[in-house]
Amino acid sequence: MRRNIDDEGDGDMTQARIETDRYRAIDVPVRGGMLRVGVWEPQDANDGPTLLAIHGVTASHRCWPALVRALPGWRVIAPDLRGRGRSRELPPPFGMSQHADDIAATLDRLGVPAAVVLGHSMGGFVAMAVHHWHPERLSSLILVDGGLPLQIPDGVTIQQASAATLGPALQRLSMTFPDRESYRDFFRVHPSFVGNWSDDVTDYVDYDLVGEPPNLRSATTPEAVTQDTEDFLSRGQWLPNALTSLPPGTPFLRAPRNLINQEPGLYAPDWIKWCQQEFPAIDVREVADVNHYTIVMSEPGAAALAEAVQAAR
Repeated sequence: MRRNIDDEGDGDMTQARIETDRYRAIDVPVRGGMLRVGVWEPQDANDGPTLLAIHGVTASHRCWPALVRALPGWRVIAPDLRGRGRSRELPPPFGMSQHADDIAATLDRLGVPAAVVLGHSMGGFVAMAVHHWHPERLSSLILVDGGLPLQIPDGVTIQQASAATLGPALQRLSMTFPDRESYRDFFRVHPSFVGNWSDDVTDYVDYDLVGEPPNLRSATTPEAVTQDTEDFLSRGQWLPNALTSLPPGTPFLRAPRNLINQEPGLYAPDWIKWCQQEFPAIDVREVADVNHYTIVMSEPGAAALAEAVQAAR
C-alpha cells in the first residue's frame, strides 16, 4: 500500500481516507522551489484518463477526496497552488499566468501531455489561464463556480470587491489558533459547513494548519491571496480572449449559494445571463442544493462534477 504521511502532520483521525493505495504526494520543481502535488492513481486500471483539479483561493489539494471517490477509474492530479498548503513557501509574484506555468510544469513532471482540467472558484481562473497560455495541455475544460468574470458594482474598487467576495476567508488568514480542535471549531460554525461536516472536511481543515501550538495558523499566505484576487478581478484582456476561444458546450457548474451559504450565489442569475450572452460557448449547469464549498466538498456536489468529468473524457 502506498502511504505518504505528511511531513507536518495532518492528524490521525482521517488519514485512512486520504492515504490510500491510490494516493501519493510529490514535489514538482517550479520557479523558486517545490510545488506540492497530490496524485490519486486509477483504482481499477493501470492507465486511466487524467483529471487535473485546481482548488480555490484559500484552499489546498485536500478539497478533492469526494470527487476522487466518484472517479475510481481516473488518475487525479491536484496541486497545492503557490502560496497555499505545502507550496506556501514558494515566492511571489503570484497571479494567474504564474499558476498556469506551475500547472504546465506539473504535467511535464508526471509525463502527461494533456488532461481534462477542472477549476473551482479561483481555480477556474487558473484553468482559464492554462487554456490561454498553455492550450495544448488541456483536452477539455470544466469550470466550477469560477472562471467567469465576477460582477463588480460601479464605484467599487478591486480591493473592496476582493474583501466583499472573500469575507471571513480573508479574516481567517490573520488569525492564530491554540490547538487543532479550535481550528476545527472555527470551521464547524461556518455557515457553509453547518450541517455539512464530514471526515473529508476534517482532513481538509487539519491539513491547512501550520506552525506550533498555541500559534497555529492557516497555511495560505495573505500575500498570495491579495495578489491573486486582484489579478483575477482586474479583468485583464487575456480572460475575455480566453473565454471567446472556448469550444462550444464548455461546462460551467454553478452553486446557487455563496461562500456563506446564502443565495443568490457567487454568480447571481442575472449576471450569469450576461455571461452567457457575452460568452455563448459556456454551458451553465446549476447544481442543486449546494454552496460554493459543498459543490466540491460533498457527495452530491462531487457526483455532479464527476458526471461532467466523465462526459469530457
